[in-house]
This record gives sequence, C-alpha cells and structure tokens, in this order.
Amino acid sequence: MPRFDWRTAVRALIGFVLGVVLWTMLSPIYNRVIETGAEFTIRLFESPSVTSLKPDTDNESYATIDRSDFDPRSKRPGVPVSDLTFNVILLIALFAMESRPFSDRNIRGFVFAAIVLAFTHVFGLITEVMSVYVLKLGPWSTVHYGDVARNFWSVANHFYRLVLMYGIAFALWWIFRANPERAERVEGATEPSRKKRRKR
Repeated sequence: MPRFDWRTAVRALIGFVLGVVLWTMLSPIYNRVIETGAEFTIRLFESPSVTSLKPDTDNESYATIDRSDFDPRSKRPGVPVSDLTFNVILLIALFAMESRPFSDRNIRGFVFAAIVLAFTHVFGLITEVMSVYVLKLGPWSTVHYGDVARNFWSVANHFYRLVLMYGIAFALWWIFRANPERAERVEGATEPSRKKRRKR
C-alpha cells in the first residue's frame, strides 16, 4: 500500500484529471468496442441470433437495442454505455498515485488491469441489455422470460452498478499494482541463488 501523503494525493488528482480527459475523448470509440463485445456474446446464446447493438444517433453515450424479431414500427430501447465504463477514471487515479507511476512495472500492471476491466464493461452492458429484455418490454418480457431469469438479470445489473463497478477497480489495482515490497522479496530470494552460481 503506498504511503498516503501530499505527493500521493497530488499524483492521484493528476491521474483523476487525466482519466476524465481520456475517458471523455475516447468514450465514443471505446463504447463501440464494448457494444461489439456485448453483442457478440449475447448472440452466442441466441438461436437464432437476433440482437444488434448500435450507437444511438442522438446520444453517443447510449446504445440502441435492435432485434430482427421486433415489430418494425416499435420504438427501439436504448441503454447507457458510458455510465458503465467511467470506473476506468478511478483505475487510472489509483495507478497514478504509486510512487513511481511511469515505471515499467506500474505501466505493465495498469495495462493488464485495463484489459480485465474491459471484460467487466462488456459484462455490465450485457446485464443492461438483458434487464431490458426481462423487465421492460411488457407482455413480450413475460412471455419469453420466467421469474428466475428476471431475478437473475435484475440482481446482476444492480450488483454491477452498485458493487462491481467500483470494487473491481480497487481489486485490479491491488492485484496488478507495482508492489515494491513484493519486488524486494523476489529479488532477495533470487540473490542467494545468483551468488551460488557465481561460486561454481
């Protein structure tokens, strides 16, 4: 755990501001990546594959749900995407507050954490889409989904929004952060073996 002093606070603040800027600038592109991943995953479990996720023409932070079996005259529901991904700002701030934020170890840890975080964003969008399917399409939802599916996807969506979206950022930082104490233990353990090899 990094020692929390004014330098740590300043680095965290700079990381937060940088995260906000990057998230704001890259969200339109990143949202499309998440939409593609969620659409691909949902269609894997559909027979036939009918779900399509498209960027909302009026609001780029939303995705429009379309299905080939929807009535052409019906309004297409939209789900938020950017609302599910802003925890990347928290992840950037956490890695930025390390004592050496630009060290190879810290950068590598952030990249691995960001990749895992992207998969949770796909999961979050899937729960949003499925919560629409099971709860918000009136008689269609009742006909196609039972109580188990409604409860599961409703809980999954709330769990992601209230717990996972924040907890996963801290968990990934803790797992992948550049831990000087751990590095020192590893180096200390390998040093005797190096000395033995030199003697030989």
